[in-house]
Amino acid sequence: MKRSSAAVWILVAMVIGIGVGYMIFTNFPDKKSAAEVAGYISLMSDIFLRLIKMLIGPLVFSTLVVGIAHMGDAASVGRVFAKALAWFVTASLISLLLGLLMSNLLRPGDNLGLPLPDIGASANLATAKFTLKDFVSHMVPRSFAESMANNEILQIVVFSMFFGVALAALGEKGKILLDAIDQLSHVMLKITGYVMKLAPLAVFAAMAATVAVNGLTILLKFAVFMADFYFSLFLLWGLLTLAGFIFLGRRVFKLLSLIKEAFMLSFATASSEAAYPKILDALDRFGVKRKISSFVMPMGYSFNLDGSMMYCTFASLFIAQAYNIHLSLGTQITMLLILMLTSKGMAGVPRASLVVIAATLNQFNIPEAGLLLILGVDTFLDMGRSATNAVGNSIASAVVAKWEGELMSESEAAANEARIESEQEATLAHPAQV
Repeated sequence: MKRSSAAVWILVAMVIGIGVGYMIFTNFPDKKSAAEVAGYISLMSDIFLRLIKMLIGPLVFSTLVVGIAHMGDAASVGRVFAKALAWFVTASLISLLLGLLMSNLLRPGDNLGLPLPDIGASANLATAKFTLKDFVSHMVPRSFAESMANNEILQIVVFSMFFGVALAALGEKGKILLDAIDQLSHVMLKITGYVMKLAPLAVFAAMAATVAVNGLTILLKFAVFMADFYFSLFLLWGLLTLAGFIFLGRRVFKLLSLIKEAFMLSFATASSEAAYPKILDALDRFGVKRKISSFVMPMGYSFNLDGSMMYCTFASLFIAQAYNIHLSLGTQITMLLILMLTSKGMAGVPRASLVVIAATLNQFNIPEAGLLLILGVDTFLDMGRSATNAVGNSIASAVVAKWEGELMSESEAAANEARIESEQEATLAHPAQV
């Protein structure tokens, strides 16, 4: 009930935020003035996201090192890595294919009824950083301190894998250090609990600021495109749930119930990172052992962005259709394969989906100016992408845990959830003892 109450508060905050944002939009016709007011309102959501980013690095490092050390050996780590990667690659291909299929079936770019940006216009997005060569070299950190400071999740994962395997190899000699890092992970999770109490305020501020600047009329202009995209996302949610049902059975619906708060949080803030701690907590309650979730989740944030992947093919073909550029089936498949490679590691990069799309458009002689068409509604689209990413990574973690035999039975999971609840109640009753 407490979790449902938190989800309701987030939903209420979204509705109030939309109402307040629309009032600002109508009372401040000058967009510059509206943006200035929105800037002050968004301060709360900016602070919340900064706090989350502050926690992500230490949280990923501590939980991942402890999880890997408990796996026992490098062979176990390699096995889990291979299984997770196999799931991620398959899910990415399905997401890209679905985006390609739906864009061809629905054809949202035909008869758009909007003025097209001049072909020579530029969206001013840097595309050079999204090459496979740069991504592979970027995976390995030059400095652990630098990767922590920049919140480079993939680099933190690479270092943590080496650290965890080495710590496990030390055996008893490494026990004191392992215990210390385990305590660090508990401290980070405790801080996360405090930060999450600000979530409804952050959601209110994010929605109010977005609507204050853009208004709701922009949604009407792009109603067909957005409706087609969200319909496609809905189908992707169905496919992800079906995949979860195949491996987890009816328990997948329990998982979806547990992550509803994380889903709405990532949707309202348009940030997958904002939902990370909540998803970790939901997976604990579902019965996924921490040594699996703390390993698969950070990997998923770099390799398993299902919503963003689908958007890449959907938006690329939308722009081609808007400019009446015909792409053969072979060309579209080539585009899909290129996106499969260039989209990896897009997490943590501002407007990363747009950057990946810009790089792809250049390679197929599609006007980059087409991105200017969707820039105005990208925030609303990013909400759906981020929420989908949260769902995909949650199901991936649970399925890999099932494959590894590290998923608790339903009765064990229920007992574990009751223990987590009692610990949280004890913390609230005696905060001075925390």
